[in-house]
Amino acid sequence: GIFFIKLFSLQVLDKDYDKLSQNNAILELEDYPERGFIFDRNGRILVSNQPAYDIMIIPENLSPFDTLSFCRLTGISKNMLILNLESARKYSKRLPSVVVNQISKETYARLQEQMWKFQGFFIQKKSIRDYRVNFGANILGYVSEVNNEDLIEDKYYRQGDLIGRQGIEKSYEKELRGKKGKKFLQKDRFTRIIGPYKNGKYDLKPSQAKNINLTIDIELQSYGERLMKNKRGGIVAIEPETGEVLALVTAPSYNPNLLVGRSRSKNYKALANDTISKPLFDRALLAQYSPGSTLKPLNALVALQEKIIDNETKHICNKGFYYAKNAHMDCNCRYGSKNNLNRSIHKSCNTFFSKTYLNLINKSKSAAKGVETWKEYLESFGLGNYLGYDLPIGRPGLIPNSEFYNVLYNGENWGATNIISNAIGQGEVLATPIQLANLTSAIANKGFYLTPHFVRTIDKEKTKIKLSRINTKVETDYFYNVIDGMHKVIEKGTARIAKIKGLDLCGKTGTVENFTIIKGKKTQLTDHSIFIAFAPKENPKIAIAAFIENGYWGSRWAAP
Repeated sequence: GIFFIKLFSLQVLDKDYDKLSQNNAILELEDYPERGFIFDRNGRILVSNQPAYDIMIIPENLSPFDTLSFCRLTGISKNMLILNLESARKYSKRLPSVVVNQISKETYARLQEQMWKFQGFFIQKKSIRDYRVNFGANILGYVSEVNNEDLIEDKYYRQGDLIGRQGIEKSYEKELRGKKGKKFLQKDRFTRIIGPYKNGKYDLKPSQAKNINLTIDIELQSYGERLMKNKRGGIVAIEPETGEVLALVTAPSYNPNLLVGRSRSKNYKALANDTISKPLFDRALLAQYSPGSTLKPLNALVALQEKIIDNETKHICNKGFYYAKNAHMDCNCRYGSKNNLNRSIHKSCNTFFSKTYLNLINKSKSAAKGVETWKEYLESFGLGNYLGYDLPIGRPGLIPNSEFYNVLYNGENWGATNIISNAIGQGEVLATPIQLANLTSAIANKGFYLTPHFVRTIDKEKTKIKLSRINTKVETDYFYNVIDGMHKVIEKGTARIAKIKGLDLCGKTGTVENFTIIKGKKTQLTDHSIFIAFAPKENPKIAIAAFIENGYWGSRWAAP
């Protein structure tokens, strides 16, 4: 009776042995949906998928096998095989782990005939990325296997899964990956797979991934990258009316297909170790530069709003002026030039803007309060913050405040003349190319901008990104004369080389002094070339910022 009761308890009441039996007889596999496609704004395909095969192992099912034969078939070294098997055991004895990833179709075909020799191994089909273009890597990003941190952070993933890194692949990982399903396979007493468990009755279908349409125009992106060949810098183009980013160029860059397949790790290491070109460094989003004279239109707008100047205000320029004892601000204007605002913009008069800036800062009771007021205006144009765009990287730039200068000058003994370089964008202000393009967009819109963004639709539905309309602190009426001055920059000013027949283009050149410390000494290197523009003058369709490192002056490389 005791024996019968114990048998009944073990076989009927106790479910632990039932689970153990099922674990031995049934193999649970994750069923991966195909990763979502990526298209440009006009529906041209940028990223699709191609089949790939991983050799998987469940350590507890492993039997002795011919390691040399396995290595010859798969193209993996014996040392790597041993390391991968040990790693799989540490991860889990019951759960599958990748031993050899992304084998070719030819290797897969050869292995199919001989898999019976390698008990405990099985082949899992999945898809890997197929980048249809050889540019735009900084926007698209790439995909790689999850690491230990990913596994800890998100329980959705299992070892061997792929995850988006950088760019759109990372920002829209959840949309692009879909949701995994499950397959249950029946094993025989030799642990060989003999077919679906109960004809797939308990299988769960994966949820389909979503396709994404970008705001990027791939022809424009390609053209921009060709223009930047053998140069360093960035170009950003935005549609002012919508905030849609039309192109985001960084140079030097790389072919996104380098980070696909079994050579991905080797190629990534080579790119990361290139400390001269830095192809993984997105200069359009991460490089922080002085804006140079492209800041002058913005300083003019602030001064107009604060009633420091009006459209008729004139300042005499004697090839510059002395703003303090033995302190001279140089300028390229002719001696005795009498410039109003419009002329000062298209001639890029340092004297006019420096005197205007001094009066702006000194309007307040103290230079500290003057700087805080000026800072608030610049921040309203998107400078000094991340803008809220939908790529995972960026830098805020810098708009210095009074506290910054208190530290810099060891207290409050500083004034407007100490920070006069901010008048011409050569002071402590730093901006990224995307911030400069956004600033240009705000000027083109006469006082507002929409959050810059890179995704237009997800599965043909409008993106859920919160597109805020941000109004600047400058009233619309003050923009007209500044915009007219920027139009004359192209027609008869410093950027005549950028004139396009039949198109009313508005722009501003900038030449940024470039210093570095060499052997403890401040040394001047070749200046940077910078240009901002929008077109047409009325109802603008595109706003651009171009920054060329060591490009001499604004009209030398950036403007054309």
